[in-house]
Amino acid sequence: MKSENTIPKHIGFIVDGNRRWARERNLPTLEGHRRGFKKVEMVATEMIEKGVEFVSFYLFSTENWDRSEEEVSYLMDLLRHNAKRMTKKFKKENIRCVIMGRAEPAPQDILDALHKLEDETKDGTRGTVCICFNYGGQWEIADAFSKMLEDGFSGEVTPEIVAKYLYHPEVPPCDLIVRTSGEERISGFQLWRASYSEFLFLKKKFPGITAKDCDKILEEFSSRSRRFGK
Repeated sequence: MKSENTIPKHIGFIVDGNRRWARERNLPTLEGHRRGFKKVEMVATEMIEKGVEFVSFYLFSTENWDRSEEEVSYLMDLLRHNAKRMTKKFKKENIRCVIMGRAEPAPQDILDALHKLEDETKDGTRGTVCICFNYGGQWEIADAFSKMLEDGFSGEVTPEIVAKYLYHPEVPPCDLIVRTSGEERISGFQLWRASYSEFLFLKKKFPGITAKDCDKILEEFSSRSRRFGK
């Protein structure tokens, strides 16, 4: 049977294919990242308008620091610029933003800009956009256990207890995880919240995603049968 909930509560996007999109068009690879960042806002707005409550984006992983110095520097500049723009846009649109990830080794001004984005949109009620920056799924779980130790937790460890220590524990499990560019792996994205996620792997690169693609993603989800092990 198809799920009665045809609109997912939480969709996670693994943003992939920016560089390949640019190379296919004989553009500098860094231009692909710029176009990809612009599409984050569009996809977030489209999904929230259609009733999705949480939309998360895997923008920069804990492993991405190993990329070239030029590329990392450009991505940090994009984050600086886009954090300011998203603060104004999402605050105006009554959308909350939360940041999921680790602090080190991110530059302090980047962290300040992201914290400002989070703080100035905290009262948004239309939906929540989760920016996964310097994020790793294994690190999220490891950090959860570190917090439990810091709190002196000594009781029985259950999934329900661990979930309370995740980054932004109010963010629910992912109903659907979408990866663009044709790659079929999750690269450590939302490991805890992905336990019963549906997966959708699109050949289209993220900078090429459109509002119609958002409709197709929701249509695909509504056709899935979700049994949760039953």
